[in-house]
Formats: sequence, C-alpha cells, structure tokens
Amino acid sequence: MSNVLHPVVTEFERLLNSDEILMADFYADRCGPCRMLAPIIEEIADEYDGKVTVVKIDVDGDGRELAYKFGISSIPTVMFFKDGSEYTREIGYMPKEHYTAILEDMQ
Repeated sequence: MSNVLHPVVTEFERLLNSDEILMADFYADRCGPCRMLAPIIEEIADEYDGKVTVVKIDVDGDGRELAYKFGISSIPTVMFFKDGSEYTREIGYMPKEHYTAILEDMQ
C-alpha cells in the first residue's frame, strides 16, 4: 500500500502546519522525468512512514493552484518543508540518495 498522499489545497495547508517533515513532489503525468521519479517517491514514502509526510501534487490537475503559489515553473520539483517553512527545493530528476540525504539532514 502506498503512503503517498494526493492532497487538495486545504489539506496541504494542514499538512504544512503539522509537526512532521513534509516532502512535496510537484509532477505531471505528461512529464517523462516525473514518471521516472514516481517509484522513488513511493519508496521514500514507505521507508520514512511516520517520520515524513510525502505528497504528490499534480500541476495539471488539482495542484495547479499550489504550483502557482510556490512558483513551480519546472517539473519535477520536489519541495521539503519543516515547521511550516520551505527548507529546500530540488528541480529535475535526482537519484533516491539525493532526497534521502536531505531528509536525514532535516531530522
């Protein structure tokens, strides 16, 4: 079972203000690198379950407003939030180890 959430704007605000680290993958189904990243995001969600909330935001669907709010101009973009604030963002496909290193630094 996947631990990845697909929130709408109001849910995202609630998740952003929770105590857990938030990792948000902004993607689109039409994006090749986004499709390559999808299984990595799933693995991270499973491995960090209970420590990190992982969400996927479809910039072509319900996530369009969030993408605009955060100035997402290229996908995939993975944003990391801690204590309600942006910690960092990574643009483009990166290997799993890159994302897990960021999460370990945030713990």
